[in-house]
Amino acid sequence: MPIFEGEHERSRLEKLNRWKALGVNPYAYGFERTHTTDEVKSNYEQLHNAGTQVRVAGRIVGLRFHGGSTFAHIQDREGKLQIYLKRDILGEDIYGRVKLLDIGDIIGVEGEVFTTKTGEITVLVRKFWLLTKSLHPLPEKWHGLRDIELRYRQRYIDLIVNPDVRRIFCTRMRIINEIRDFLNQRGYIEVETPILQPIYGGAFANPFATHYEALDQPVYLRISNELYLKRLIVGELEKVYEIGRMFRNEGMDRLHNPEFTSIEIYEAYTDYEGMMRLTEELLTHVVQKVKGKLTLTYQGKEIDFTPPWARVTFFDALHQYTGKDFSKLTADEIVSTGKELGIKVQPHWPPGKVLEKLLDKYVAPNLQNPTFIYDYPRDISPLAKSKRDGSNLVERFEIFIAGLEIGNAFSELNDPQEQYQRFVEQQSYKAEGQIMDEDFIHALKVGMPPTGGLGLGIDRIVMILVDVPSIRDVMLFPHMRQ
Repeated sequence: MPIFEGEHERSRLEKLNRWKALGVNPYAYGFERTHTTDEVKSNYEQLHNAGTQVRVAGRIVGLRFHGGSTFAHIQDREGKLQIYLKRDILGEDIYGRVKLLDIGDIIGVEGEVFTTKTGEITVLVRKFWLLTKSLHPLPEKWHGLRDIELRYRQRYIDLIVNPDVRRIFCTRMRIINEIRDFLNQRGYIEVETPILQPIYGGAFANPFATHYEALDQPVYLRISNELYLKRLIVGELEKVYEIGRMFRNEGMDRLHNPEFTSIEIYEAYTDYEGMMRLTEELLTHVVQKVKGKLTLTYQGKEIDFTPPWARVTFFDALHQYTGKDFSKLTADEIVSTGKELGIKVQPHWPPGKVLEKLLDKYVAPNLQNPTFIYDYPRDISPLAKSKRDGSNLVERFEIFIAGLEIGNAFSELNDPQEQYQRFVEQQSYKAEGQIMDEDFIHALKVGMPPTGGLGLGIDRIVMILVDVPSIRDVMLFPHMRQ
């Protein structure tokens, strides 16, 4: 198959060869800019009054030839800027090269700024340089493309032609930076834990497995970093967090991708009540910084982040939205009632798993404003401390916003004997079980102080703040079927 196909590519290839014949390298090594497009527009009065020569670079996204003059728009990360090229200024030979430019080419220009009769800020070009020759034309009708998968597969084009997409990913990084700033200012230490793990754990999920040739042993892409971060609490780092990728070999839909970004936060000498306060303070900080207020609209519905946030127990929430008081039912009755309410119960599921599926189906969609659901069944929370009232529940909460589960937190179990027994119990749940990690048990025997832990889904937080319906819209390169 030839690398260049179609009339448009062949035409551009011919122009590239003509650039080379003129002694111009069509793939330059660099260009020294004095300003971005936004800086030119923001500082126009000062630049214009001083007659300052600016050097700006960007991709040509508009090009109009008018005999001895040419208008074009160049685009960089921050926006677009009009440029004006004239034969009388550039000279006949240099202006002739303008005809070798195409939409998509990346150029650098130098000149002074002025405004046109229509009031548009423009650079009057004195010199220009070809920096990269584009050999494939940009699509004319890409925005709103029905084949949304093509936009995901060719994200580089999506970013060029859709400024809203660029804004989403710039906002994503701002959200992550605000989270970091908040935690760093409060004395938390950012750490890095293994992505390749000899034993996967810290969550219920199927791992991606591979083989480490040097040690001749199986390893797994982490499904969670929880157990490593708790080891650091044992090691007296006391307040730690990690932002990173997790990997789960499971299904894909609008809320799930096999690799995703989360943050896990652990703090010694606190519990799940402390983690509730931290969650509320952290997310209101981020929303205020990014949106400028504590209310926003997500998919047509208003969400109010103003604290204090609602708190409802796990069983009270189920009772409210299903009409059933599951706290009074036996294990067999929970399973049979779950089936009656449309849950496809798997044979190996513990009763708590049925209740969790009921929560997802009947409760979560109704939780628009931030809501803490707390005090979960013990059999689906093997790493959480039992409630101090002696019930068969644990000190765990999940935070729901806009119908989405955003985070999960515990008063962390630090009794090594009980943790070992919980791991043993989990083995009976087969695919749903928690893998035994004997080194983690050894760490608990050394002694872990009372600890609160919190995990938040970064991708879902971004979805809500930028108002998009799918996790793929906030991932630069979501996984796609070949």
